[in-house]
Amino acid sequence: MISTVVVRLALVATIVATVGCDRVTKHVATSTLAGRPALSLLADTVRLAYVENTGGFLSLGADLPLALRTSLFTVATGVLLLALVAFGIHLRWSGWAAFGLTLFVGGGVSNWVDRVLHGSVVDFINVGVGPLRSGVFNVADLAITAGVAIVLVSELRRGRRRRTLARV
Repeated sequence: MISTVVVRLALVATIVATVGCDRVTKHVATSTLAGRPALSLLADTVRLAYVENTGGFLSLGADLPLALRTSLFTVATGVLLLALVAFGIHLRWSGWAAFGLTLFVGGGVSNWVDRVLHGSVVDFINVGVGPLRSGVFNVADLAITAGVAIVLVSELRRGRRRRTLARV
């Protein structure tokens, strides 16, 4: 059986890798896409375009006053990330749920660092077909979304297992 120390190191490595990948891709996007027209790839299924997002998901809250935006997207996000880590530790999440949490935290930390240092987050990926397109996002957003999906599926499966065991 894998030791607890190895698992914890793997989870920390996942956070570090997530932050690292996001930081590198944002640096490349800033140096190659800023001030240039969008780059279309794969028959326009993927578009790469530099955007500085001062709001949250899909730029929600970008028009809020600076002090409120800072409180919401910097202070509250920092507290939420710490609370999520504490929550995961308290519930003794393991396996897929712990992995999903680390992806969420890694992505959240990287976007949080952008907000602390620059007041905005660099987004640069847009996907879609024809007029049906996503919002502009980054690697951290992908990690956050994947993390949430993994935790939800893991918890739904665990709940199903508990109900099955309760009937036996």
